[in-house]
Amino acid sequence: MSDVVAVEAQSGQPGLSQVKRVVDTFVAPSKTFTDILRNTSWWLPFLLAAVVSIGVTFTIDKHVGFGRVVENVILDSPKQEEQMQSLPPDQRAARVSAMTGGYRYVSYATPVIILIISAIGALVNWGSFNVGLGAKTTFAQMFCVWMYASLPRLLSGLLTMVTLLFGGNAESFNIKNPVGTNLAYFMPDAAPWLKTALSFFDVIGIWNLVLLVIGTSIVAKVSRGKAAAVVVGWWVIVLVLSVITAAVSG
Repeated sequence: MSDVVAVEAQSGQPGLSQVKRVVDTFVAPSKTFTDILRNTSWWLPFLLAAVVSIGVTFTIDKHVGFGRVVENVILDSPKQEEQMQSLPPDQRAARVSAMTGGYRYVSYATPVIILIISAIGALVNWGSFNVGLGAKTTFAQMFCVWMYASLPRLLSGLLTMVTLLFGGNAESFNIKNPVGTNLAYFMPDAAPWLKTALSFFDVIGIWNLVLLVIGTSIVAKVSRGKAAAVVVGWWVIVLVLSVITAAVSG
């Protein structure tokens, strides 16, 4: 197979439905991403992401409680726990109450956050491919690729709901890493920076990364190697910055 993706428009060839695109993302991703050259509609993956994210938030709210979520977040950060313990009881209670409300509201607003993150990711890829590699792709194409490439992340949400509904332990629930798809999940006592680094090596996250390479390669009409250099390059940058932030604030 040639490393350079060549897409030939086939006149009279019917396009894929939104449902077929979603299915093909998991079983034949090249078909989905090639169809984005014809149509950049992304409403179905967003709808699925919104439904699952709200379902996860509701499940956490009812089976864990955001008060417990905040307590676990504080316990997971030695520096934050030390700061909270240094506060007078009334200030500590007020801080926990504010954090609880913040986590609840932000969690229920996840669909909006998904749109913002997708737009930022698509903008970065669009600029990187067009300026760095001289591609002629559009922002709409990159945004659509991002939406479909993120579909495997729905599995994390579904696994979180299943775990909580069928015997999950609220006492140890970590909203930042709720399911065991990465090594960090199994190392709760590791240093914050190490857990952050290991959380990036996530089965579902890497699946998402692979789909982004395939999708951007097709819509930008560049080799898989060049697409990987851009996509994985940005992934490494985010990883390093996240690890530094965790080391400083952890």
